[in-house]
Amino acid sequence: MTRFPAEWEPQAAVLIAWPHHTCDFGDRMESVEQSYRCIAETISRRQRLLIVCRDHKHQRHIQALLADGLSIEFILAPVNDIWVRDTAFLTVARDGAGVLLNFKFNGWGGKYPHDDDDALNQRLLAHTFFQGQNHADVDFILEGGSIESDGQGTLMTTRQCLLHPNRNKGLSQQQIERVLQQQFGANRVLWVEQPHLPGDDTDAHIDTLARFCPANTIAYTRCDDPLNPLYASLNNMEAQLQALRTPAELPYNLIALPLPKAIFAEDGRPLPANYANFLIINDAVLVPVYGDDNDDVAVHRLAACFPGRDIIATPCRPLLHQYGSLHCMTMQFPSH
Repeated sequence: MTRFPAEWEPQAAVLIAWPHHTCDFGDRMESVEQSYRCIAETISRRQRLLIVCRDHKHQRHIQALLADGLSIEFILAPVNDIWVRDTAFLTVARDGAGVLLNFKFNGWGGKYPHDDDDALNQRLLAHTFFQGQNHADVDFILEGGSIESDGQGTLMTTRQCLLHPNRNKGLSQQQIERVLQQQFGANRVLWVEQPHLPGDDTDAHIDTLARFCPANTIAYTRCDDPLNPLYASLNNMEAQLQALRTPAELPYNLIALPLPKAIFAEDGRPLPANYANFLIINDAVLVPVYGDDNDDVAVHRLAACFPGRDIIATPCRPLLHQYGSLHCMTMQFPSH
């Protein structure tokens, strides 16, 4: 029997990849590292944190930024991008043991160089945390941000991403569902029809749009401004979510997360700010915030979804300049 644990289940560790000057953040590195420091210290005070860094010099630089006495281990490996949500192992429970699934990664449909990112998992296996764990290579292109699991056999994803021909060309929806059923033990897949947010280059990852929290609740991105270009499509997505049913044939409890005001890069390109890109860790939920009036609204609404966990507003505005946010830059590994 195979099961894909939900994010709110007990975790053994979280992985991040620290940005390096070879990344594309340019002269924004100081503010990006401030966000990373906040995120790293918040996580490592609660559980084990694994940080991928480029080399020993990079590691020493990171250590100088962080507080002492934290539960942090370093892994030396090159990466093309910092978005380990989409490149690191996805962990399933199979016959009572954890199995690390190594899917193929092609740079979000061939948009970016990705050789080091695709090879990351093979390098992770040399680290003590991963040594001795069962792992399997899967001949299928899949990014972790493109699927949501309720831990009970239901997956949620978008047609725009998983059915895009730039991932697994030639496979039908039924064939893709068969792969998801085989690899994750899924007994049903909820398909959402929703274009990507402006500035999102993942072809509409579900973790920017709608998240289980927990199994009978879905927090989702909503637009309340009729003048916003996203208004019609996000209202259409809301109607789809209202029509979904739990395995018990009940409607989901829906929690609307507002959109922050539009944020733009210097060249005028929109950036994909959203609150659905939160991260659940042991005893806490980290909510991305952007210096927006809606930050407090999102934090308050997510707090109602996770009673008993600390809800931590986490500054993420600098990360948007590489078209991702908090969930995109992290990957949790469940306890077995």
